[in-house]
Amino acid sequence: MGKAFDPSLIVDFIPTLIYYLGVTLQILAASVLLGMVIGIAAAILRVFRIPVLNQFVILYISFIRGTPILIQLFLVFYGLPAILLFINIDISRMDALYFVIITYALSNGAHFAEIFRGAIKAVDYGQTEAAYSVGMNNSQSFFRIVLPQAIRIAFPNIANSIIGSLKDTSLAFTIGVMDMMGRGETLIAATAHALEVYLSLTVIYYAVVLLFEKIFRLYENRINRHQSVDVSVTG
Repeated sequence: MGKAFDPSLIVDFIPTLIYYLGVTLQILAASVLLGMVIGIAAAILRVFRIPVLNQFVILYISFIRGTPILIQLFLVFYGLPAILLFINIDISRMDALYFVIITYALSNGAHFAEIFRGAIKAVDYGQTEAAYSVGMNNSQSFFRIVLPQAIRIAFPNIANSIIGSLKDTSLAFTIGVMDMMGRGETLIAATAHALEVYLSLTVIYYAVVLLFEKIFRLYENRINRHQSVDVSVTG
């Protein structure tokens, strides 16, 4: 059992914990950017049904969606060094932060792949035909016409996934990464005020999520402003 509840400690702990917010955001930013690249590449392989690679992507997405992120984190942390050791590459001393980023990038990539695949299919095929009519080839029509529209369609789901990933980063401490949650665990060990620490973490995470939601809402309105104009003119 911890010590008696002291509400004043919630405010006292916040500055100590928020100092490590940068580590949490670093994990989030790197894993989202890498996950975006993986997701778009995987979505393209699925949409165009590239032989062999399409089946591999299906298996990859199924595995990520069917296993807890914590298990994926341990598999990468313990499994990747063991696999690479077979080809004489020793990464056992690599900073645990990189294993976290790799894990979350792979996890985000699988979720983004499904989001982008649905968004790409939602783009009217007439857009592609129009691109062909002005002399564009397959690659040009996809990357210049289809993909930008698919990103706009996918953005709300991407934003939700990013917020979910932010909360998932709280598991990074399980392999020794000193992020906000990791610092919180050390505070609990030092003070025995677990409830106060978790309430402080709740305040910080909730505030960051609200900020992200506000930013995403503003950006979504910005990228859809032309769409609104078109609808109003048509109406």
